[in-house]
Amino acid sequence: MRRRTRIILDALKSPEGEISILLVDDLQIAAMNRRFLGREGPTNVIAFPMQEGRFSGLSPNLLGDVVISVDTAHREARAAGLALDERVTQLLVHGMLHLCGYDHEHDAAEARRMAAKSRALLAKILAAES
Repeated sequence: MRRRTRIILDALKSPEGEISILLVDDLQIAAMNRRFLGREGPTNVIAFPMQEGRFSGLSPNLLGDVVISVDTAHREARAAGLALDERVTQLLVHGMLHLCGYDHEHDAAEARRMAAKSRALLAKILAAES
């Protein structure tokens, strides 16, 4: 996961960027989802950007936290016929894009831009590992 994270950071032109990655279960992510986003139930990934809000000036290299539910990732991987590590990597990319300001929830054009960037990053990871 560390190698893939480094590939993503380099591709996003944040080679000095720092993130925390938390792998949790559905109960833990559901609690975070409720507490921080006001949404009920588990989700697959939550990103907490540090370049927004009152702590944004602390460190320009500190991008934030990505929290991934391994339980949800496992279910989604099975349903899509993917290996678990492939699905976790997809979620890592998704979360890291959120840390860099991408958003798919409010604008269809931005959602397409984020999806295209996600595909490009996943292709870079695949190329680097083959």
